[in-house]
Amino acid sequence: MKFQDVFVSREHMFSVGIEKESGRFYVSIPVSNGMVDYEEYYEIDRATFELFKRDPNAALPFVMRCRKRELDELLLIQPGTNRGTAI
Repeated sequence: MKFQDVFVSREHMFSVGIEKESGRFYVSIPVSNGMVDYEEYYEIDRATFELFKRDPNAALPFVMRCRKRELDELLLIQPGTNRGTAI
């Protein structure tokens, strides 16, 4: 998978982008498991991608739900057994 961020919010620690091989859209958040820092990628549709790109503040409720693991069904890559927690 090749992830390309289109928008990055350093303040709110998330990004919005496109997975280049499949063309799927995502929101990513940083996570850490104590050994490594990495990103989790949550799939969104094109309309949501366009909204979040145009109005990043509209993404904040979605990002908060990702951090609480309420949207795990949208993960593009399933986490391993040593899953990190949101940073």
